[in-house]
Amino acid sequence: MIINKCWSIEPLQVSASSEMAIIAQLAHSHPMSESTIMSCFGHLYRVSGIYCDGVLAGFAIVHQIFEEATLMDICIAPEHQGQGLGKALLLSLIEDVKVHEVDKVFLEVRASSKGAQQLYRRCGFKQTGIRKGYYKTSIIENNSQQISGVEDAVLMELDMDALT
Repeated sequence: MIINKCWSIEPLQVSASSEMAIIAQLAHSHPMSESTIMSCFGHLYRVSGIYCDGVLAGFAIVHQIFEEATLMDICIAPEHQGQGLGKALLLSLIEDVKVHEVDKVFLEVRASSKGAQQLYRRCGFKQTGIRKGYYKTSIIENNSQQISGVEDAVLMELDMDALT
């Protein structure tokens, strides 16, 4: 557990799934369902939450197989964004994967999520590719018509050896 005077990062249990689903719904255009979140509490996963004043403000889900890990989701509730909580959670995750002898961390991020990409780069991630049309999108035009489409995923990787 990592504690700051304003926040703490702690492992989460499956009982936090409903809170996590609410945060994901508020923060993501196409969030994971509660049942999908619940499925991320198996032995190959580690789930951490960041609490502000005792309230769950965000979470991260990591899936690890052998020496490779994938950041499945990192999410901060909209009212807590812009306060450095996402960075704190990401740095905590990086420290955790070091302890678990991970060589590489992979992630996918929406091409439109420039702020997230910038955060990942500042923490040592490098872009390794593009996955065309990977994410679903919804755009509301003229306050009424919803148009569905797709958006590219930017593939990123953190080489843990490069951090030392």
